[in-house]
Amino acid sequence: EVHVVESGGGLVQAGESLRLSCAISGFTFDGVAVAWFRQAPGKEREFVAACDWSGGTTDYEDSTKGRFTIFKDNAKNTGYLQMNSLKPEDTAIYYCGVRKGDYTDYQYGGRYDHWGQGTQVTVSS
Repeated sequence: EVHVVESGGGLVQAGESLRLSCAISGFTFDGVAVAWFRQAPGKEREFVAACDWSGGTTDYEDSTKGRFTIFKDNAKNTGYLQMNSLKPEDTAIYYCGVRKGDYTDYQYGGRYDHWGQGTQVTVSS
């Protein structure tokens, strides 16, 4: 059985940083694409960032480019989202999605097979 567990969320002030982690068990992490999505109150879940199985290809939602970095450590079966210069509008529950196979349509949540329970990120002004 596959398990995905996010951690690292919290309450920070604007301008500060957080690193989210996505620990995966139940299958080999090497061939896995990882993505982060977020959902703010009253809004739909939106794409934040994704990386392919090697970690060599990454993509970001426009508002996070230059501030967020997605990467994965295959040896630790863990994906990460480093978030710098956080803004109040980044406040949301952040979810990690994973899937095996190709990287097409990386920005669509429906393409990911497994999800974690989410971790809350709150940024105060």
